[in-house]
Amino acid sequence: MKVLVTGAAGFIGMHVSQDLLNRGDEVVGLDNLNDYYEVSLKLARLAKIQDRKGFTFLKADLADRAALESCFEKHRFDAVINLAAQAGVRYSLENPHAYIDSNIVGFMNVLECCRHHDIGHLVYASSSSVYGLNSSMPFSIHDNVDHPISLYAASKKSNELMAHTYSHLYGLPTTGLRFFTVYGPWGRPDMALFLFTKAIIEGKPIQVFNNGEMLRDFTYIDDIVEGVVRVLDQPATPNTDWHGDTPDPGTSPAPYRLFNIGNNDPVKLLDFIAAIEQALGKQAVKEMMPIQPGDVAATYANIDDLVNQVGYRPNTHIAEGIRQFVAWYRDYYK
Repeated sequence: MKVLVTGAAGFIGMHVSQDLLNRGDEVVGLDNLNDYYEVSLKLARLAKIQDRKGFTFLKADLADRAALESCFEKHRFDAVINLAAQAGVRYSLENPHAYIDSNIVGFMNVLECCRHHDIGHLVYASSSSVYGLNSSMPFSIHDNVDHPISLYAASKKSNELMAHTYSHLYGLPTTGLRFFTVYGPWGRPDMALFLFTKAIIEGKPIQVFNNGEMLRDFTYIDDIVEGVVRVLDQPATPNTDWHGDTPDPGTSPAPYRLFNIGNNDPVKLLDFIAAIEQALGKQAVKEMMPIQPGDVAATYANIDDLVNQVGYRPNTHIAEGIRQFVAWYRDYYK
């Protein structure tokens, strides 16, 4: 296939692009290379794929409608994987407009281009953050998610609603993937694993929010990538049993669906830190902190639909995933 991957210089985008290229797909990678975190890391990721046969890079912003339309017109994609977004829960408290520009306006432009260029399947990144105040564990795609507690989460919920509209009106097959705390080599510097590893190596204290009682369904990058690519190969189809009298939030009579991609095994933050300490051979200096505004205390993915419909279950153990990250971090930062 010929696939557009947005956010191709990002953590997940680079790994997904690699996987598609490895199996012989043609990939156009789009990224605006913004400075939300160190651009040098994005460029280093890009260098891993930029010279690969079948890869083309385009520096552009999703909010630039003309650039996106030109890209679609030129390349005639079979499918689109939209991973570009303004990420981060806490950052959304300080810079809300960045989330509207990228996650709402940008996604709108992606949908319009998909509609007008007969794209066979749009797969897009959502987030476990959409579950918000929902306390029913494990989180299921069939749960109501109308109470987000950060603008980031609200923007991802909006993406799901916008995608459904296009699936309903124009028959565009769309699949939203709710990622659960992705980690691994080449990860984002604003994520806990990156921050903790750096601080422990440097002998600096780490901030442990909610006094270490946070529960996260940490999902290793290779598991995320396999889930994304398997889903890409199975375009969304209508749920013929769906009925408006008892509406199911996770499916639709339109070619629209959602999946959780999580490890289905939540880990306490203190145990997560212990695994980093084990991999580094060094103890952390912990500074216990209250839970932060916009954060949820626990995430835990129900992945029954992913297993039953896609035939896939993430399975990388947290200790192995952290070991792989630490090895990469030591090599990359010398």
